[in-house]
Amino acid sequence: MPPKKKTKKTTKKNPEKSENDLEAKYKRSILDIAILQDHIALQCESIIKVQSDRSDLRRRMRDMEQKLQHERQDHRDINSDLSRQYKTMQTELTKKVKRLEEEVSQLKGELALCQEELSKEKLEREQMEHDKDATISNLQHKLENMETDYVKVLHETLDSLTSQLSVAREGWEDKSTALHQTYKELLSEFGLNALDI
Repeated sequence: MPPKKKTKKTTKKNPEKSENDLEAKYKRSILDIAILQDHIALQCESIIKVQSDRSDLRRRMRDMEQKLQHERQDHRDINSDLSRQYKTMQTELTKKVKRLEEEVSQLKGELALCQEELSKEKLEREQMEHDKDATISNLQHKLENMETDYVKVLHETLDSLTSQLSVAREGWEDKSTALHQTYKELLSEFGLNALDI
C-alpha cells in the first residue's frame, strides 16, 4: 500500500522578505559553488597526485617484478651451478676415495712384503751373527793353539839356538885363543910386547 501524501500548508510570505531570502540564497549558492569548485580543484589535484603516485607505484612494481625475475633467474643459475659443482666434487671425491683405497690396499701389500723380508733379514742376520760368533770362537781357539805351538816352537828354537851359540862360542873361544896366541907370538918375534900395543 502506497504511503500517504502529506499535504503542505502554504503560507503567504512577505515579498520583500522573499527577495532578501532569494538574494541570501543566491549568495549562499555562489559561496557553495566556490567552495565546491575549490573542493573539486582539490579533488582533481588529489586525483592527479594519486594517479601520478599510482603510475609511479606501477612503474616501481614493474621494476621490482623485473628485479625479482632477474633474482629468481640468478637464483636458478646459481642453484644449477652449485648443483653441477656439487656433482663434480662428489664425482672427484668418489674417484679420490677409490684411488686412495687402492693405494692403501697396495701399501698394505707392500708393508706385508716388507715385514716378511724384514723377518727373513732378521733371521739371516741372527744366523750370520751365530756363524760369526762360531767362527770367532773357532779362530780364537785356533789362535790359542797356534800361540801355544809358537811358544813351544820359540822355546825349542831358543833352546836350540842357545845350545848352538854355546857350541859356537866354545869354538870361537878356542879359535880366538889360538889366534891370539899366534899374533902374540908374531909380535914377540918382531920384538913387540902385546900389552904395550
